Amino acid sequence: MEGVAEGLWGLADYEEKKGEIGKAVKCLEAICQSQVSFLPIIEVKTRLRIATLLLKHTNNVNHAKSHLERSQLLLKSIPSCFELKCRAYSLLSQCYQLVGAIPSQKQILNKGLELITTSEDGFSRRLWYCNFNSQLAIALTIEGDHHGSISALENGLMCATQMCYPELQMFFATSILHVHLMQWENDSSVQDAVNRCNIIWESIESEKRQQCLGLLFYNELLHVFYLLRICDYKNAVQHVDKLDAAMKSDLQRRQQIKELTKELDAVNESLSRSDLNYRDRSALSGKQAHLEEQLNNLTGTDKEFSEPIYFGSVRRTWEDKLELAPPPIDGEWLPKGAIYALVDLTVVVFNRPKGLFKECLKRIQSGLQTIQEQLKKLGILDGVREVDLQHSAIWIASVYLMLLMHLLENKVAVDLTRSDFVEAQEALVQMRNWCIRFPTILQACECVIEMLRGQYAHCVSCYDEAIYHFLEASRLSENKSMQAMCCVYAAISYICMGDAESSAKALDLIGPVLGVMDSFTGVREKTSVLLAHGFLLMRQQNLQEARNRLAFGLQTTHNTLGNLQLVSQYLTVLGNLGLALRDTGQAREILRSSLTLAKKLNDIPTQIWVLSNLTALYQQLGEKGSEMENLDYQTKKVEDLQKRISDACSSSHHVELIAKVKIKAHQLSGIDIKRAISGPSMRVDLDIPESIGLSATSSMTSSSRLMDFDMGRLRRRKA
Repeated sequence: MEGVAEGLWGLADYEEKKGEIGKAVKCLEAICQSQVSFLPIIEVKTRLRIATLLLKHTNNVNHAKSHLERSQLLLKSIPSCFELKCRAYSLLSQCYQLVGAIPSQKQILNKGLELITTSEDGFSRRLWYCNFNSQLAIALTIEGDHHGSISALENGLMCATQMCYPELQMFFATSILHVHLMQWENDSSVQDAVNRCNIIWESIESEKRQQCLGLLFYNELLHVFYLLRICDYKNAVQHVDKLDAAMKSDLQRRQQIKELTKELDAVNESLSRSDLNYRDRSALSGKQAHLEEQLNNLTGTDKEFSEPIYFGSVRRTWEDKLELAPPPIDGEWLPKGAIYALVDLTVVVFNRPKGLFKECLKRIQSGLQTIQEQLKKLGILDGVREVDLQHSAIWIASVYLMLLMHLLENKVAVDLTRSDFVEAQEALVQMRNWCIRFPTILQACECVIEMLRGQYAHCVSCYDEAIYHFLEASRLSENKSMQAMCCVYAAISYICMGDAESSAKALDLIGPVLGVMDSFTGVREKTSVLLAHGFLLMRQQNLQEARNRLAFGLQTTHNTLGNLQLVSQYLTVLGNLGLALRDTGQAREILRSSLTLAKKLNDIPTQIWVLSNLTALYQQLGEKGSEMENLDYQTKKVEDLQKRISDACSSSHHVELIAKVKIKAHQLSGIDIKRAISGPSMRVDLDIPESIGLSATSSMTSSSRLMDFDMGRLRRRKA
């Protein structure tokens, strides 16, 4: 009977290669359902193979789980079969995670670890030990036990160190850093985790580092997230450049693979002809061997630790997966498409404050296209809602949806900075519509959308509505940084209203933030609140204190953030202050610098504000010619802005965006909610896009940390 089983296994493999997954499963199920008994080990191998096919090609996780649970029972009666038992435990653990049964997942992983303690030491045993600790860390992180997760990862790191396996050490070191970034407890522990990653990465030979593409992306992205968190933009740039270069190189490699594959297919087709003479066949065979060698070199198919064809190894094609560790460790972080979109996003994040909007929009479009393609593969088309998703697809869908929202968020920010209000409306409406369709997955984005509605309302001079949305965003967020920034934005809108009562309300919002501004990691909150406070002090005629605040804030912004719009706004307020103090020489120099930056950013409101100050300056100096020339240019800019605001206000989206009404999502039934949120939490950390499967239950930082939002317009515009 063993020969029959091997024949059916081979036939199943043949059907899988043809894409006939149903037929492949039927071939294998014929063994399990046979009235003639097969040896238990044959049934175990067959059921593992069925589970592998189901997990790889379908969403039928429960069916796969049933086969694995049956395999586990059969394996209890078999004394040896260490590898099969480990594979059964590992695959069953993945199934439990996919269906949200985390206690069962932890139980099966602990059984795997117990099995290892009773087995002989060896390379394979240690790899399985690393695998089970990696999966256990994921399960513990899902439950919010970050200390337990780090402990499991430390065990894996210690084992990898004993194996003298630096690439595997790097996998665990980066995973530990990831957990530290998700649960930031103190600066020193995070810095230690970063330093350890750097030491291990440098210990890997340069040539090998280039081959570890998954680790390269993972390590560089985690460094970017860390440096963004501490607002070290200057040092982060080199990591962004490495990511961009690696992505472009990989895209080029993929194109080469496609071309070689196409050429190889043509050669294979020619070789299939029966009328070929010996010379032509010999030449084509040589070409075939050469092309196959080139493809092997590009795809890395001749790995030292190749995955077995059968029995529980979930394989994916070279273009789908960026591996972080060798099999049997399930060490993928994010799918390649998500990594590409994330690299586009990081480039946008660093280029937008510099005013490189053309490149930003190009990369936003690139990222959106990648995400839309991946969502389509997941079956997320127009009309599909959260409750329509298969449970096993929720996590990966959440990754792409979160990245989509990040990119649209930056699109809104770029459009508002450039006063392209109608374009900003369209991107914001898209965000709202996605949030309505996927309310649980995108729950963390609700406060971001409210904040952007406030930004939009402020830009079109609807200050009362802007204040409502900023304060609503602050109420919705559990993150102190987001709350602080929204209070600052609301205070600026109050200041722009111009009356004494509004100024008092602005101070009420600014005061608490000033009191805790040094407690935040980085300086974003500090520089923003110092600008708002300095502007308010100037309005209250407390000129010298305003100058001190603004000068310190400008220096910090220039040295740390490099945000040109924020620098421009600081300079504009300081130039206005110079006029009030009759320091016309300094005021002229500062205002000209501010105007240069505002023009580069195409920031029309700030340009108008600077121009109005320059007009007042020329009046003080009696420079009539310069005054009239400046006033004429100012008038043109005001007319341009008025037209843009008018176009936005006449849009069908304007009223609904500024309305003091929250987004109304589809009402889900209790069963639907349970289905949508069970398993890995959908409260995704927008600062650090989650996973290797690592996701968190606690509310993480909002995307305001990753996305450096504009301070808003400080000058009140005419309606």
